[in-house]
Amino acid sequence: MKIIPNFSPNHSKKIRLKSEIKFVIIHYTGMQSEIESIKRLKDPKYKVSCHYLISRKGKIIQMVKEKNIAWHSGKSKWKKFKNLNDYSIGIELVNKGHKFGYQSFSYQQISSLITLCKKLKKKYLIKKENFLGHSDIAPLRKVDPGEKFPWKKLGKFNIGKWYVKIDNKIPSNSKKMEKLFFKNLQKFGYRYFTYSKKNLNNKMIIKAFQRHYMPNNITGKIDQKTYEISHFLTS
Repeated sequence: MKIIPNFSPNHSKKIRLKSEIKFVIIHYTGMQSEIESIKRLKDPKYKVSCHYLISRKGKIIQMVKEKNIAWHSGKSKWKKFKNLNDYSIGIELVNKGHKFGYQSFSYQQISSLITLCKKLKKKYLIKKENFLGHSDIAPLRKVDPGEKFPWKKLGKFNIGKWYVKIDNKIPSNSKKMEKLFFKNLQKFGYRYFTYSKKNLNNKMIIKAFQRHYMPNNITGKIDQKTYEISHFLTS
């Protein structure tokens, strides 16, 4: 696996232990070109960076050393962890994103991503469920890598947790279903929602979940299938 160095000054001075790296967070660049993306990720003015950037042709560029904390996740939560930058490797995929013309990810790009993730998983003993998207850990702010990202395909390589259908009795009462859905999400790792009352945050969390697991059905509503998938993931 060829990795091209093109380092950014945008990272924390702290050197972290190997054991502190527990997640890989996947993003898209959301800019109009690869050149523009790299320029932004290296500009001290913007205070953003990533460890790796993968081009449309599958070229892997290292921008921050793994032992350093890159600035890719921002305000974020997953399970007991806050500020996921401290505990993760950030990977940016070149893609114009929803603002400039969201593209399907190329075969070469995903192939390189899988190769890189396999290496990181082995090196840092990262659990498969700890390969996440930016929208999973910051669902009120972010939608990347978005609904075109092939999580199901990555799941076949044990990169990210995908669901397996199981034969269990699943409640269909809508009020009960909503409460159980959020209990499942709490158990799985999602944060930023409340059980007590319906609000806009909850809808955004549902959409983030659907964007990852039901990319053709991003409604923000808990239907039977949405609930069932949350059940399969946590059973």
